[in-house]
Amino acid sequence: MTDATIPGPVEAKHPNADKTFAQITWRLLPYLALLWCLAWIDRVNINFAKLTMMDDLKFSDAIYGLGAGVFFIGYFFFEVPSNLYLRKVGARKTLMRITIGWGAVCFAMMFVQTPMQFYVCRFLLGAFEAGFQPGVLVYLTLWYPTHRRAQAFGLFTSATAVSTIIGGPLAGFILKNMAGTAGFAGWQWVFLIEGLITIVAGAAAWWVLTERPAEATWLTKEQKDIVHAELAADKKEDRNESIMSVLKVPAFWMLTGIYFCLVAGYATVNFFSSTAIRELGFTDPMSIGWIVGACATGGAIFQIVNGRHSDKKNEIYLHTAFAIGVGAISLGLMGLFLGQKSTAGTLFCLFLAISGTASAFPVFWQMPFRWFDGAAAAVAVAAINSIANLAGFFAPTFLGYMKDLTGTVAGGLVGIACVEMIGAILIVFALKRR
Repeated sequence: MTDATIPGPVEAKHPNADKTFAQITWRLLPYLALLWCLAWIDRVNINFAKLTMMDDLKFSDAIYGLGAGVFFIGYFFFEVPSNLYLRKVGARKTLMRITIGWGAVCFAMMFVQTPMQFYVCRFLLGAFEAGFQPGVLVYLTLWYPTHRRAQAFGLFTSATAVSTIIGGPLAGFILKNMAGTAGFAGWQWVFLIEGLITIVAGAAAWWVLTERPAEATWLTKEQKDIVHAELAADKKEDRNESIMSVLKVPAFWMLTGIYFCLVAGYATVNFFSSTAIRELGFTDPMSIGWIVGACATGGAIFQIVNGRHSDKKNEIYLHTAFAIGVGAISLGLMGLFLGQKSTAGTLFCLFLAISGTASAFPVFWQMPFRWFDGAAAAVAVAAINSIANLAGFFAPTFLGYMKDLTGTVAGGLVGIACVEMIGAILIVFALKRR
């Protein structure tokens, strides 16, 4: 194990290095980002489906919140095994299995009629999707050296916000225009269409992805040598390689705590943004979808900007802490403005909450790779993601309870904002000092 300093760019860089890695980016990142976009659309489409689904099925906000959160219980149990399986069979088979699996479950959501069926489908959705994000992050380390990863991670994770930009208006359009078609409700068409799209996209992994640079027929021998040289120069001999030692490293638990706080904030805006907007008086599903999509544009932009700036400055701690802090403060102010029924203040703070919280993800995921390598890195990334994503169970469940108890999510938003702010504090006053 080493300290968490960031190695500088490889010295004596080959003149064609930037061009080579740009070619890798154009080959891999658009498809991986597409799959991640679909993952988030399928994960949070209930944020929009609930606008009519809850009335049709007579579900309370507490049932909805619990169902939204149960997704992350499936994540918790299956993420580490999935990531270990990826190392054995490769990225193509694993990512294809994961994507087709969660697409099929999303499709099955259209047949839900009872709370138990809702909980089971959400659990299975999380179980199938488990391992996708950490698997992709580990996969990208086979292609990018440390000083190029934050930008690559940013391009990949920017699909999180893009999914809302696309998914919100799409779900709103389906809810409004396809309700009653072929005897299905609008929310059933949301799950049917989005699930089928994911299944088709996932099947393409077999032809699109290449396991390692050495196997890439679309790279020349010179380009392969460039990639191998930078990866070799980037490798640290004394990094922690023991799988069992991961849980013994204090930084692992610190990283898990930070990510828990980050996920709590992001799950809140993803699963309850439509609820907050409806409390402001908006009732048309299409309008709500467009509003959420517009607010998510900042997340897509600032994820890339924050990742690029982090790479340029060779700094990860303050970039992550600042982003989380902006997200937390904005989320808290959103709750206060919502309580006052201030439309402009609430929507502006929703924009900032998504922008700040989303832009923390690509830089945060640089941290585990400073402490772990090899099999330990695969386990560490998956374990951090699976354990911390329990915040995705906690936050929606808490907000659903608060909504049923008080009639508004305003107080719940302030509470989750306090949790998210703890993540920024941990980075500045604990992890950075180590």
